[in-house]
Amino acid sequence: MNEIEQAQREVIDEFSLFDNWMDRYQYLIDLGKRLPDLTAAEKTDDNKIRGCQSQVWFVAEQSGDRLNFRAISDAAIVSGLIAILLRIYSGKRVNEIIDTPPDFIAALQLEQHLSPTRSNGLASMLKAIRHMAADAQGSR
Repeated sequence: MNEIEQAQREVIDEFSLFDNWMDRYQYLIDLGKRLPDLTAAEKTDDNKIRGCQSQVWFVAEQSGDRLNFRAISDAAIVSGLIAILLRIYSGKRVNEIIDTPPDFIAALQLEQHLSPTRSNGLASMLKAIRHMAADAQGSR
C-alpha cells in the first residue's frame, strides 16, 4: 500500500465513525475551518481552480519527488473537501499522485451526498492536483 492509499484508508476510517451525513457535513466544515489561509499574493487567477462554483485557490510546491499543497476556499464545505485532499495528496510522491485512483470518493459516497456543483468542484480540484503532479514530473 502506497502513502496515498494509506491516507485514503485513514480518511475512510474516520468518516465511518459518523452515523449520518449531517455529522459528516459538520466534520467537513470543522476540517475546513482548520485550514491556514493563503496570502493575498497567493490568491491569484493563476492559482484559482476553474470549474468550482466557489472560489478555490491551490498552491503547489515541489520538494524533490514530492509535492506539497496549500489551498483554501471561500465556502465551508469546499474547504473541508480541500482539507481531505491535502491530507491525501500533500507531501506525497508525484508518481503516486498520478498513478493512484481517488478511491475515497466512492468509498465515502461523496458523489451521492454532495450537490452537483460541489461534485464538479471536487473533480476539478482532483484534476488540478493531477495536472500539477504531471507538470512536476515533467520538470524533473
